[in-house]
Amino acid sequence: MKLTNLFYGGIHVAFVNENYEKLQDSYLFANIAQKVAAFQKEHPDQKIIRMGIGDVTLPLAPVVVDALAKAVAEMGHKETFRGYGPEQGYDFLHQALVRYYASFGVTLDTREIFISDGAKSDCGNITDIFSDANTILLPDPVYPVYYDTNVMRGRKVLFMKGSPENDFLPMPDDAVQADVIYLCSPNNPTGAAYSREQLEQWVAYAKRKGAVILYDAAYEAFIDEGDPTPRSIFTIEGAKDCAIELCSFSKTAGFTGTRCGYTVVPLGLKRKSKDGTEMSLNKMWLRRQTTKFNGVPYIVQRGAEAALSPEGIRQCRDNLRYYKENCRIIGEPLDSLGIKYYGGKRSPYIWMQCPDGMKSWEFFDVLLNRFAIVGTPGSGFGTMGEGYFRLTGFGTHEDTIEGMKRLKEGLAKE
Repeated sequence: MKLTNLFYGGIHVAFVNENYEKLQDSYLFANIAQKVAAFQKEHPDQKIIRMGIGDVTLPLAPVVVDALAKAVAEMGHKETFRGYGPEQGYDFLHQALVRYYASFGVTLDTREIFISDGAKSDCGNITDIFSDANTILLPDPVYPVYYDTNVMRGRKVLFMKGSPENDFLPMPDDAVQADVIYLCSPNNPTGAAYSREQLEQWVAYAKRKGAVILYDAAYEAFIDEGDPTPRSIFTIEGAKDCAIELCSFSKTAGFTGTRCGYTVVPLGLKRKSKDGTEMSLNKMWLRRQTTKFNGVPYIVQRGAEAALSPEGIRQCRDNLRYYKENCRIIGEPLDSLGIKYYGGKRSPYIWMQCPDGMKSWEFFDVLLNRFAIVGTPGSGFGTMGEGYFRLTGFGTHEDTIEGMKRLKEGLAKE
C-alpha cells in the first residue's frame, strides 16, 4: 500500500467500512417516516391512519406494570438495590423461559438462554460469531435487518424466492450451498408460517450442508394454543444440532418501548473455525455478550418475568387477540374487493397484492395522498415484494375500521 493512501495533506486518516456504500441511503422505515412527515406538514388537519410500522398501541399488561413498579421500588432501597447484573440475564427470567418453552414441548438448559434488549439487536449482533467468508441465505421478501447487517460485513448473500406459488414460504434447494440461513416464522412481512413438515425439511437441509439456521420466532405468540404450527424450531428433532432461535417480548407482551428479548443457543451446537478447530457457538456468544453487552435492566427483566406468569400470559394473549381482530377487520373489505392477501391469522400482518397492477411505492403514495393511510411498500422487503403491500393489525380498532372504510370506499370508486 502506498503511503499516499494513508496520508492526505500530511494528516493520517482512518479508513471506514466501505461495505456501507452498498446499502441504501436510509432504512426502509426512516424513508416512510420522511414521506409521512412531508404529507402531515402539507395537511396539518388531516388525521393519518397508521397501519405501517409494526409497533404496538395497547398498554402493557397490568401484571407487568405491577412487576415493573415493584422492581423500581426495590431499586430505591439499599437492601434490594441492584447494580450490574449478569450479561446473559437474571436466573429468575431464565427459569420463567424454561417453563414457557416446556409448555409447548421444548426442554431448555438455563445456560442456553441469553437475555437481550430485543430480537432486532440480536439478529444483527449474532453475526459477530460467524466468519465473513460464510455464504448467507435469506428469504425474499425479508426483514431488512437480516440483509443490511450482513452487507455491512461484506458477506456473500443469496436469496430464495417467496411467491404466491409457494405461499411465500421458500423451501431448501440442495443445489444451493449456504452456511447461515435466516428463517422467520410466522413471517415478517408476509405473515406466512412454516408447518412442522416444512421445518423438518429445513433442519435436514442444514444438517446435510453443515449450515446454521438463525430462526426468528418473534411472532410465535400469535400462534393459538392447539394450532399444530410450531412455536419454536426446537420442537423439530435435530434442530439443536443446527439452529439458534431469536425471540422477543416486543410483540408477545408489547415491549416495543420497554425492550427485552432473548436468544437460545444450544449447548451442543458446534462448528469449526478455518483451521479446523471445533468451537462451541454457545461459548462464543457468551464471550461476545460479556464483552460487548452490559445486560438488560433488572426492572425490565422483572416485567418480562411477569409477562410469562400464568396471569401475564392470559393478559398478554388478550392483547394479541385484539390485534388479530384488527387483522380480521382489514381482511373483510379486501375479500369484498377481491384483493388477494396472505397472513393475518398467525401473525399481525396482512400481506396484500396491490390493486390494478400498481407497484408497491405507487400504492403507498395513493394510500397516503388520497386516503391518509400509511402502510409499508412490499418492495422495501426485497424484489419479490414488488407489487405487494404490508398492513399491520397493531392499531386501534377505531383507526383500523376508519382506515379500511376509507380504503374500501376509495378503491370501489376507481
